Amino acid sequence: MKLIGSKTEQDMRKQLVKSNKALFNSEDNKKLLEVIRSLYPEMKVAYIIDWIPEQGEDIYKLLINENIILEIELDRFNEEIEPIIKVESITHYLQGLSKQKQIKLAVALELAKQDVKDTD
Repeated sequence: MKLIGSKTEQDMRKQLVKSNKALFNSEDNKKLLEVIRSLYPEMKVAYIIDWIPEQGEDIYKLLINENIILEIELDRFNEEIEPIIKVESITHYLQGLSKQKQIKLAVALELAKQDVKDTD
């Protein structure tokens, strides 16, 4: 998907950058970051592209580096419960995705590519 610099894209970019900073710097996301790092110690960048707060758990969808979609379900109250983890390719994730979520993924991919380039 080609990005055009729309207001929607700019808003999503701000949201993604903010969530990225919160993921790496907030105490609230410590458990989530630990799970990601245990699965992908070579991770250079991660963006939360979706977050669904359920009654007893939080479900996160993240873009890891530039090529992995990771879904993690974390229990909100009991850290002893193992997280539920699903991994999928970007191509598979895109299937049936709404236009809004396609745009968000495209923006996240653009940010991730820039971040990876900056860390090399």
